[in-house]
Amino acid sequence: MFEKVLIANRGEIALRIIRACKELGIPTVAVFSTADRESLHVLFADESVCIGPPNARESYLKPQNLISAAEITGADAIHPGYGFLAESADFAEMCNMNKITFIGPRPETIAIMGDKAHAKEAMKAAGVPVIPGSDGLIETVEEALKIADEIGYPIIIKASAGGGGKGMRVVKKKEALESSFEMARAEAESSFNSGALYMEKFIEEPRHIEVQLLGLQNGEVYSFGERDCSIQRRHQKLIEESPSPAVTPEIRERITSAAVEGAIAVNYQSAGTMEFLMDKHGDFYFMEMNTRIQVEHPVTELVYDIDLLKYQLMAARGDEIIITDAERTIRGHAIECRINAEDPDNNFMPSPGKITEMHWPGGPGVRIDSHAYAGYQIPPNYDSLIAKLITSGKNREEAIVRMRRALGEFVIEGIKTTIPFHLKVLDHPDFITGDFNTGFLEKFA
Repeated sequence: MFEKVLIANRGEIALRIIRACKELGIPTVAVFSTADRESLHVLFADESVCIGPPNARESYLKPQNLISAAEITGADAIHPGYGFLAESADFAEMCNMNKITFIGPRPETIAIMGDKAHAKEAMKAAGVPVIPGSDGLIETVEEALKIADEIGYPIIIKASAGGGGKGMRVVKKKEALESSFEMARAEAESSFNSGALYMEKFIEEPRHIEVQLLGLQNGEVYSFGERDCSIQRRHQKLIEESPSPAVTPEIRERITSAAVEGAIAVNYQSAGTMEFLMDKHGDFYFMEMNTRIQVEHPVTELVYDIDLLKYQLMAARGDEIIITDAERTIRGHAIECRINAEDPDNNFMPSPGKITEMHWPGGPGVRIDSHAYAGYQIPPNYDSLIAKLITSGKNREEAIVRMRRALGEFVIEGIKTTIPFHLKVLDHPDFITGDFNTGFLEKFA
């Protein structure tokens, strides 16, 4: 039993974790930068500690401050949420060294799955389908040219230590490979302090499919179906749904089984997500694993009627968890729209500032996860996510209808938001029919 859990994060995910802890009877500690003093997660936690200035490197990304906050408040566990230090093997190890439970996978698992090249090797060894490409890191342009000739163009160059589209280049012709390789390496070094690169066959017209997993300390791993995250901009997800309109029961069985086998191979414990690219033929390939809770976890919770955060907390403290077949049976459909403080009519420019008016939508099948409120000042220092709007229904059509209604009821004044953009997407014929892929927004008008 945890005496107290410190949440090493901010915003809606920190509030989400606090709620799960309250239902389990666990006291909580919120940490905050000076920019987040008025955030709801600070108000609803049992205790709160200021850990530094607005700059994340001096607050949320400073491990020593988080460990000190845990020690002075008597917290014996830390939940990292997502982002910041959630996938830092070093931070997880630091927690262990200070006899604080890190609510996530073991440090060695994070290290393996956090390095894309090593993760691919581990999954290949476990029999999980992987995209054809280099067997490891590529050191020279000459090596890249040779591998590209073997697997065929188009290819994609990726930063081994990266994410969010940084250090990534698609190359369709041999003549462009050398310059693309050097640009990817320079960007990777700038973004991640590592120029390590690897190469894969570029899957054209792919869908981004991910499988929700829960690993227990006894070695069991459960899957909770898939989510479709193909509606994204510059590799950043904007709309997610479960189940995927493109995944048949047969594909679902194969992709969830592969994800479970891959997780077992690395002794995965805690909540996590295995991400795949699926082509138009229904063939899927391992892309990466997120060794943390995902932003889009609510769509899975609504479809399977479960609480993933409570399960994650229970798994971390070694509780006996029995997952029945009924809890792994799909119940309808759910869709999530990320409501960001951005101006979609101005190239999604961030729109920080004060929310002057706010009205939540309601009614059947509507859920809101947010830390914002009328009068809240959105700081310019962090991710622009201010709310997640999730709707569910007995089928995809009903979930879409409810999402349209909820977006129409959602009032946020004082700043620009992505609400108008989401309404346009939901009215697009290709979205309505489910006939889309990760390139949807490139041709979306």
